[in-house]
Order: sequence, then structure tokens, then C-alpha cells
Amino acid sequence: MMHIMKSTEPPDLSIDPPDALELAARIRRGELSAQDALHGALARCDAVNPRIHAVSGDLRAYAQGRLAQLGASSAPFAGVPFLLKDLGMDLAGYATSQGNARLARMPAMQTDAVVRRWEQAGLVIFGRTNAPELGLKAITEPVAFGPTRNPWSLDHTPGGSSGGAAAAVAAGIVPATAAGDGGGSIRIPAAYCGLFGLKPSRGRVSCAPQFDELWEGAVSVHAISRSVRDSAALLDVLAGAEPGDPFVAAPPARPYAQEVHPPAARLRIALSTASPIGGAVDAAWSQAAADCGQLLQSLGHHVEWVDPVGDGMQLARDYLTMYFGQVAAQLRYWKERGVPPSAFETDTQALALIGRGLSAGDYALSRARWNTPMRALGALFARFDLYLTPTCAQPPARIGELATPDWQRAVLGAILRFGLGGVLRRSGMVERLAFENLHRTPFTQLANLTGTPAMSVPWVLDPQGLPVGVQCTAAWGREDLLLQVASELEQAHPWAHWRPLIFAA
Repeated sequence: MMHIMKSTEPPDLSIDPPDALELAARIRRGELSAQDALHGALARCDAVNPRIHAVSGDLRAYAQGRLAQLGASSAPFAGVPFLLKDLGMDLAGYATSQGNARLARMPAMQTDAVVRRWEQAGLVIFGRTNAPELGLKAITEPVAFGPTRNPWSLDHTPGGSSGGAAAAVAAGIVPATAAGDGGGSIRIPAAYCGLFGLKPSRGRVSCAPQFDELWEGAVSVHAISRSVRDSAALLDVLAGAEPGDPFVAAPPARPYAQEVHPPAARLRIALSTASPIGGAVDAAWSQAAADCGQLLQSLGHHVEWVDPVGDGMQLARDYLTMYFGQVAAQLRYWKERGVPPSAFETDTQALALIGRGLSAGDYALSRARWNTPMRALGALFARFDLYLTPTCAQPPARIGELATPDWQRAVLGAILRFGLGGVLRRSGMVERLAFENLHRTPFTQLANLTGTPAMSVPWVLDPQGLPVGVQCTAAWGREDLLLQVASELEQAHPWAHWRPLIFAA
């Protein structure tokens, strides 16, 4: 069904399609059953998923079993259908493919804490959303399972690595779904699909039991949603430590669900639209951040233009050092468990080869330099409450646009076959490709390396009819402030009425 965005009325969350909290309320009131809610989600998935390929893993039988156990639950999301990202969210007895066909045949031995908490909140998991292999790209085009397409334009990517999650919500399959963010993987897809996405602070959501931290603390797990209040309530579900966590964020002063209101105080907001690593920023994206700043100014806040925070090029290099090293570590981990490197995509193997060429000293020095952007951002937050930028520098790429060219893949294949790691490192091929991709999305990695919370808020449709988002970053532990500002923007500049080309009403 095609819908065209016309209405400018404030969002009414009591009408269809309901957000997750409203859907849970309807189930509690007896207006529909949890079984009806699940059947509706499955019907919507069957209607649109063949066109967008957002859902790649089927857990329908598991969902029916969960419904039988749910009963008359008073949990906040009791009976609401939900989807797991097919990456880093293990459910005992079921495989997490991580975008890889071989791993899709290896059932998990235990359930991750975040999955347990979602189920304790009453969410009914019925599938997994598509993700790039090992979550390594800001597009969702795994070789094993094929590309996920943006519901706003089937020729374009929904972003990554939570691209399947964002596409599922944008297309109306579910009102909210699980997502993770190691370099922008919640915020980039949220921006590209016209949704709300919040990356929590480091230590806010536990990585237990498998990890103390993921990607040196750069990864945070949360959700992508249509409404701010769903995101707030889902953060209440996830927030809090598990036994053995090495770093624990102090609990908020009150539940995040109580922060869904405009800020009580006048905020100081720093605004920048220049790419931190140079390069062009698309006019629609830079104008969106400028217009958002102007609106916030009109709402009584103080907005001031600033230069990008810190040395963006050094931050990008240090981010990529961690990125290469983590890929090498992951392939070694899987090799020790019987999965050979050849089971992974050529691009992934090349990234791992670069990572294996790094010395321990290279990695340690790069990690130590994370302190520099942390201090620079800390100095900014001594003067300001928020840092406002575009979420991305460029609109979403077309499907296949960012794929490694055939000739380069052939070269990489030969290098890998003959173990010519030195040739690969000297050529700089992989590093150049990585930097080319970062030029499209240079604004999001700062929050990952500094551990600060950041969000993407839908703002406008560009001249091609594709969504544009704006990003706000706050000081560590201030998710409450982000949710307040998001709520203010949701009221003053609503997006609940947005409907993409592909939408299962």
C-alpha cells in the first residue's frame, strides 16, 4: 500500500498504527489479544518483507510457545511483537547468523541478558532482522542473505548495521525493534528510514554474559522506534548492570519513561554542520541541522555555531584501528571454534588481514588516544548541554553502490590466497575503501569512542523523497536530556504521520 506524507498535524499515538506502548495498552484493555497482535505482525511481514527483505530469520514457532507462557502479564510490553537483530543478541537454542551462512547453522548456548530483559518486559520475539556480516558496514547487504532495501526507495539502502531493524519498523511490520550501535549502527539506519534512534551511554546496557564490553566499549544495544516514548520505555527495560559487569552507569534519577516531556530549563546547544573528516556534506543534511537549531532557538534555547569537535581525521584513524583489530580477533575466535576464515566474505577476510598486521603497540596507542576526543567533548560539554550535527553527510547509497568492485575483490582474493598481507597493507586499498565509506557517515563515531549517548531524530524528506535526520549528542549519562529534547522536537516538528512507499498498514 502506498502512502504519501501530507499531514502536518501533531502526532496522535492513539490511532493506527499504534506505537508499542499503545499496542500493549490495547492488549491490556482486551481490545485485541496477544495472539491477534502476533498474527497482525506476521501478516504485515508476509505482505512487505518479500520486497524489502528486512526480516531474515524466522522464529514464529518460538513466538507461539512464548505466547502460551505469557498469560495475563502486567509487563509493560506484554504481547507486543518484536524482532531481534541477527547480530550479538543470542537466544539459547537458536542461531545468531551475524550475516554469515555458516554461523546461521550454529545454535547459541545461552541467552543474552538484553534478550532476557526484553522477554521479561513481555515482548514476543518472532524473527531476526538482516544485518551485514559481523555488523561491519553501514549498509545491509550480506552476501549470505542478500540486501535489505529501504522502504522509502527500494533502490536505496536503509543503512547499517541495523538496516533490517530500521526497514522493519519503517515498513510498519513492528512499531519498534532491537538494534545495536558500534559506529552509528542505530542512528544511521534511523536517519535513513525516518525513525527515532538512541544510542545509550557506555555501561548503560549490559553485554552479559558473553562480554564485559563490545568493541572496547564502543558498542551499545538499544532499539529503533517510531515514537520517542517507546524508546524511553525500552531503555527502562534494558538499563542496569548484570552480575560481573566491570563498568556500571549510575541509575537515572527517575525512569526514562518520565522524561518524555520538553526540558524544564533553557539549554545551551552547540551546532556544527561541517564534516569532521572533511569532504562535502549534502545540502539537505546540513540544512536540516541548521533548521533544527533555528527551531530550538525559537523554543527558547541558546544555539551557537562551533567548529567540529577535536581532530576528526585522527579519531577516524583510531576508530579504524579498533575496527580492523576487532575483525581479526573475531575471525580468530571463530577459527578456534571450527569456522575457517574462508567461510567469511572476501571483504571481511581482507579487514582481518589488515588487523593481523597491527602490532599490540599500535592497538594500545590507538586505544589510548581515545582519551583525546573524550577530553575535547568534555570541554564542549562544560559550555554546552548538547552537540547538534547532521546524522549523516550524504543520503543513503543505492543498493550495490558501496560494494567492493569486482576487480578489487579479485585482487583481494589473490592476496588472501597467497597470504600477501604486506602487499595489502602497503597498497592501502582497504583503508581507502573504509575512509570512503566514513565520508558518508562521519558524524556518528565520536559518540561511540567517547561512550556518550547520542540520538538521531527524523527531520525532513530531501528532494528525492528520502528521510533526513539530525543528531544530538549529550554528556555521558544524560540520556534523560536527549529524550526530553527529542520529545520537544516530536511535538514541535512531528514525524508520526510519515509513510514510506512500502508500508503495511
